[in-house]
Amino acid sequence: MLTAVLQDLGSILGYQISGFWWGVLILSITTYPYVFLLANESFNKFGVNQINASRGLGVGPWGSFFKIALPMAFPSLITGISLMCMEVMNDLGTVELLNIPSISKGITENWIIEGNPKSAIGLSLVALIIVFTLILFEKLSRRKTKRWSENPASLSSLGFELKGNRSYIAYLFTSLPPLFAIGIPFSWFLLNIDQLNKGFTTELISLTFRTISLGIIAALVALIFSLILTLSNRQNKNLLMRLITFPASIGYAIPGTVLAISLISISNSKFYFIAIFLLIWGYVVRFLTISKGSLDSGFERISPTLDEAAKGLGSNWFGVIKKIHIPLLKGPILVGSLLVFVDTIKELPITFILRPFDFDTLSVRIYQYAGDERMAEALLPAFFITVLGLIASSTLIPSLEKKN
Repeated sequence: MLTAVLQDLGSILGYQISGFWWGVLILSITTYPYVFLLANESFNKFGVNQINASRGLGVGPWGSFFKIALPMAFPSLITGISLMCMEVMNDLGTVELLNIPSISKGITENWIIEGNPKSAIGLSLVALIIVFTLILFEKLSRRKTKRWSENPASLSSLGFELKGNRSYIAYLFTSLPPLFAIGIPFSWFLLNIDQLNKGFTTELISLTFRTISLGIIAALVALIFSLILTLSNRQNKNLLMRLITFPASIGYAIPGTVLAISLISISNSKFYFIAIFLLIWGYVVRFLTISKGSLDSGFERISPTLDEAAKGLGSNWFGVIKKIHIPLLKGPILVGSLLVFVDTIKELPITFILRPFDFDTLSVRIYQYAGDERMAEALLPAFFITVLGLIASSTLIPSLEKKN
């Protein structure tokens, strides 16, 4: 949506927006929350006692950050960067609008436009090889950077207040991404507000509730599977468990079009509920990596000695999960679930291909309107998706600010 808005505004100003570097800028701005949310959760939750001890010994704020906070946040940073890379590989709308050659664009053109599935499968294999490389790099980096915090919840952190020009520079840099990602679409909305009545219908309300329902269901199902896989892997780290959990990390990298067509090929049922089930299952397979990655980063900061101490005091496995793991994982659970929700409501390829007849969502309706060059009708659905994303993001703010 951001790319289409920028191109529309560029055409008004007589400037052509296309090419590789515009793609880098737009994709960086739209995918940076994957790194920001996970890293912010790690910085606020873990290493507080160590940083306080470091500050008490005379180490400055920058020294404490580079020697303690940054190494302890490394697993979260690696997870966020990996998710960013997978999202960029799966992007289709931005690269098509900006005319940038990419793997996802090549898969779509070969499979759907040219009717050449062999070439599409070959490009998919290349994408999977790149994804496997990213995941292996993430796993190896995590293994080398395990640092546990015995008391991850503390309110006694010694803060460092920026003053003068430093505070103004910090405000400027932190305000640029939201101004670019949110301010430009809202400016476009205000410029076209006179055409608002063309897109408002009773069907739009139904589309909104349907989109929200799909996002909530997909987030809950992905959370359940993520907890099962992550907890099982923590208890049994044998080869069989690794072989089971490893494929769960690559669904996010599979192009949505390929995933949707593969799910259709295993079921030719015309029943309505089967199509809904396949749609939700496609969401779960696609976005399980996000939820599981958030939980994995959280578990990296929970020392195994806590589990051993609880078991030594007579607690069973379920009691350890209920009294230790779940309370310490509230932040990662919330972050992962909301990221899955936001990605689900804006997912297009899976929804467009797997949805039952007459079962549109906001993203599908925007795609249909944009394809017909009916930007006035696309205005409200695009605005609603933006508002839903903002509501989900604002829900994260209290948890991101809390240090307990």
